[in-house]
Amino acid sequence: MIDRKSVEDALQLIRPTLQADGGDVELVNVTEDGVVEVELQGACKGCPMSQLTLANSVERVLKSKIPEITKVVPAG
Repeated sequence: MIDRKSVEDALQLIRPTLQADGGDVELVNVTEDGVVEVELQGACKGCPMSQLTLANSVERVLKSKIPEITKVVPAG
């Protein structure tokens, strides 16, 4: 199983970029099959580019740091 702390640490690498644009990301859940659920916050929440941000930034960085992650999805 993927260590939640490892995911939180990897998210710290992404946060400065998101925060520079008025947004942020919160870890909601890590499933046993490697799915990471996150919630985009601030300016990122509801942004038309949020799916692109999730795939091209958050998922790319998390998978590069933790290869066991199978995908990153929005919470809810």
